[in-house]
Amino acid sequence: MTEVLAPARRVRRVFVGMPMRTGQLEETLLPKTLALPIFASDPLSSVAYATESALVVLLAASATAAHLVFPISIAIAVLLSIVVLSYMQTVRVYETSGGAYVVARENLGTLPSLVGAAALLTDYVLTVAVSISAGIFAVTSFAPSLANHKVGLSLACLLLIVLANLRGVRESGLLFALPTYLFVAAVGTLVIAGLVELATGRAHHAVTPNALPVGTGAITLFVLLRAFSSGSTALTGVEAIANGVNAFRRPHGRNAAATLAILGVIAITLFLGVSYLAVHLHAAPSATDSVVSQIGRAVFPAGSGASFMYYAVQGLTLIVLILAANTSFQGFPRLSALLARDRFAPRQFTNLGDRLVFSNGMLVLATVAGLLLWIYGANTNNLIHLYVIGVFTAFTLSQAGMVRYWLRVRGPRRRAKALGNGMGGAATGIVTLVVAYTKFAEGAWLVTVAIPLLVLAMLGVRRHYDRLARRLRAGAAAVVAAPAARNTTLLVVESLDESTDAAFRFAQQISEGDVRPVHVPTRSTDPGIRSRWFQRSGLPLEALDPKLGLTEALLEQVWQLPRSESDFVTVVVPELFDRESLVEQAKHPQELLLKLRLLLEPGVVVADVPVVRERREAEPKRLVARVLVSGVNAASMRAVNYASTLGVDDTRAVHFAFSAEDAKEIREEWVRYGPRIPLEVDEAPYRDIGRPLLGYLRGLTAEEGTQVLVLMPELVTRGWRRLLHNQKALYVKRLLLFEPNVVLASVPYQLLR
Repeated sequence: MTEVLAPARRVRRVFVGMPMRTGQLEETLLPKTLALPIFASDPLSSVAYATESALVVLLAASATAAHLVFPISIAIAVLLSIVVLSYMQTVRVYETSGGAYVVARENLGTLPSLVGAAALLTDYVLTVAVSISAGIFAVTSFAPSLANHKVGLSLACLLLIVLANLRGVRESGLLFALPTYLFVAAVGTLVIAGLVELATGRAHHAVTPNALPVGTGAITLFVLLRAFSSGSTALTGVEAIANGVNAFRRPHGRNAAATLAILGVIAITLFLGVSYLAVHLHAAPSATDSVVSQIGRAVFPAGSGASFMYYAVQGLTLIVLILAANTSFQGFPRLSALLARDRFAPRQFTNLGDRLVFSNGMLVLATVAGLLLWIYGANTNNLIHLYVIGVFTAFTLSQAGMVRYWLRVRGPRRRAKALGNGMGGAATGIVTLVVAYTKFAEGAWLVTVAIPLLVLAMLGVRRHYDRLARRLRAGAAAVVAAPAARNTTLLVVESLDESTDAAFRFAQQISEGDVRPVHVPTRSTDPGIRSRWFQRSGLPLEALDPKLGLTEALLEQVWQLPRSESDFVTVVVPELFDRESLVEQAKHPQELLLKLRLLLEPGVVVADVPVVRERREAEPKRLVARVLVSGVNAASMRAVNYASTLGVDDTRAVHFAFSAEDAKEIREEWVRYGPRIPLEVDEAPYRDIGRPLLGYLRGLTAEEGTQVLVLMPELVTRGWRRLLHNQKALYVKRLLLFEPNVVLASVPYQLLR
């Protein structure tokens, strides 16, 4: 099996890098210089489209309304400064995570916290889609021939960002730092050069090709509010620093607050500068040319020595707009992991990848964002209407939570701090209502529907995990207190070959010779199989009803046997493979169907005995049993209870610990509950039990004549609930299928209701 996995592992190493130990997590913490481009690329890059988004609304209403974009931008800048100052207070208090979910959970309650989490999750997805589509629009602004390939280019950029982030937080920071700082320098140069030209009277008016249609109506309060809500995209991404505050070097809170302050100064300066130039250089929204591109052409005209700066601004805008999606690739996985730890999201979101990042969250984010890019044709103007509601909802709940926090704690200047957060909450709350009102009919209704649906889904996930935890806790005590267990062994005999011989020897070892061989005749069955079996084994072969087929006939026999916490039925299934290949398993559909169906039967243990025809193995003389345990719960204790029926002298439980804390916790639980067999704890510092498990088993089978029975507790669920559990059972089955001198037996624990 190691040969099968080796090519995939090598490919993963090329793209993702060498795995890191759990203990190296401290080494991945970020200095402010790297944290800024990682967490703040979204709000920094929004200067490329926030002004344009407001202009689209104003000019669609009236051709004379463009000048209003600057006062609107000032109002947005004031709002941004309030939010930044509010979050600076938040991250100093919540140094593990200062995002809306955690703050609302601890101060406002479960439902508000889930609303905040759902709002942020939708916003993170939309940030990826909008940022990448805006970046590709920057490309098509100076290369119109690529306009028909927007979706393909967007998906390619998305793939590159995913690969960069899977390599780790620090590595992605090193990759993104230089382009982000160059973008700030380039746009800063553009703003300064444009202001100088305006001051000296040498400024050129911007040329707007393929301008969007303009209106002839009046500017109403509703239009101004719509323009304000569209331009408020400049605030997206600020929350990411609060969600990822524990990724900063210590002291987490102080470094995160300093980074927020730097972000606020840069973002406000560039945003106001671009808005001022857009008004005075008469740039206007275009179907083919962005406002920043028009300003760049006016300030750095083609044919002059300065035209290089135009291409630099456009190129860096492209890069940073695409890299702005990286803000979501830091925020979404961290928030998903927090929700999963609180049992509001599938537990797979807590899994750390090879590079100590929450890779499952990244892959889910990329998948959903990719679907949005495909559905909306990577069109920024279509996607922008879905934007902002989520982030302002989260802002409001976070700041309201902080007000509640300051009111219930004692400390210096708590009233002033409560006032600061209160101003932030009031401002963002008003903006939330404005955005929802002005953009509802333009597509924002999708977000207002998605947030409640996400909340309901999270409550459903929590309900499932709570029921599971109660059942496993209660069941553990019942299993430990159960009387001595008994086991009945059925051996499936389909043909007389080396796999059947190996399965028979194994069945005798675990049942003290009390084996019941059963056979379901088929058209291809050897007519003399029963007599020849008796000559080989000395045991009669019981023929079952051939009309029922293998699976149903076996089930009928299983149903006739007693099964409880103290009564087990072991079905031993021999399988003969021509070579070590997973494709070979597909050639045994009957056996695969039988094993899957038997997992649904309480008290039935399925032991798979595979034999590879080309591999000759010595007949085992000694059997040892190892129970894989992830914790002290009903599923693990049932497997331990079953192990006691086998009469194997060398029987132990084995746990693979991802960290020292994990190892300590399970040792204490094992002593507290007092199961009947000793526990061994081995290290799995890379959070993958595959290689440690193989190393451990090969250490046992290295002794000549030793066969290892691996007993694996397996939670069995139906329907959508399967998605809420790690599929480690399937992984272990695949890993050990062709491992020499190893037999894997699944001990199911039913969760079918």
